[in-house]
Amino acid sequence: MDFPTTCPACAHVNRAEFADSSVHDLRCARCGARYCVLVRKQKFEVLFDLGTRALMDGYAREAVASFAAALERFFEFYVRAFALEQAAGTERPFAQALAALDGTWRHVASQSERQVGMFALAYLLREGREPDFLTPRGLGTEFRNRVIHRGALPTRAEVDEYAARVFTLIDRLLTELGAGAAHAELMQEQAFSAHIATLPDGVTVVVEEHPGMFRARRFGTLSPLAKPSKATLPDGAGVNDARAFQQALFQQALEERGALLRTFKSSGS
Repeated sequence: MDFPTTCPACAHVNRAEFADSSVHDLRCARCGARYCVLVRKQKFEVLFDLGTRALMDGYAREAVASFAAALERFFEFYVRAFALEQAAGTERPFAQALAALDGTWRHVASQSERQVGMFALAYLLREGREPDFLTPRGLGTEFRNRVIHRGALPTRAEVDEYAARVFTLIDRLLTELGAGAAHAELMQEQAFSAHIATLPDGVTVVVEEHPGMFRARRFGTLSPLAKPSKATLPDGAGVNDARAFQQALFQQALEERGALLRTFKSSGS
């Protein structure tokens, strides 16, 4: 997935691919000027947006893989936010706490089940209750495995339901994290600062904040997360109909993202 970015020297619009680090060292195709674009967006946000774009473009199976990966990376985001939030209450420097966290995460980096275990414990310690949503049904595990590992071709309706389930869970957990999410966002800011320090003179740094399914509703620049607007349930749906609520919340976010994405594209054209 790529995005438009404007050269700060000549205003020419270049295209750049999202990098894993959210750091993009670019050279303008028109004037040759070097500049660096830093995108404030977490990995789980990019992955979920990739899934959303695939779904909108009719690639249902590819969307499932991105939504599943987004949930896994959000669990990592939650664990990191919790660990750094706890460290903030001590006298340990942020860099030291982050180094310890990175070293610990390396032990589970290639094992999804252990990562879920770390998330479950972090949730228990932070919220004081069992993460009862961590069930195969709650996570849509059977559907995910059927599509990703057994090559099933899902219908659009099935993917819509899975996407809504994943979106609602992340949205709920972001609500519970509240301002605690800012601790994890500081990791990205530190990485940006470290990269800026390596740039030679004459390279302009541009910081961008792109619209997304979660960022549009919640994230500010290192600010507490805003309370989301309420979703409207479809006609005839009961207030306790979890599936109807998930679908309503997801569809509302899709509409918000579509409007913001159109604005984003037009500003870069």
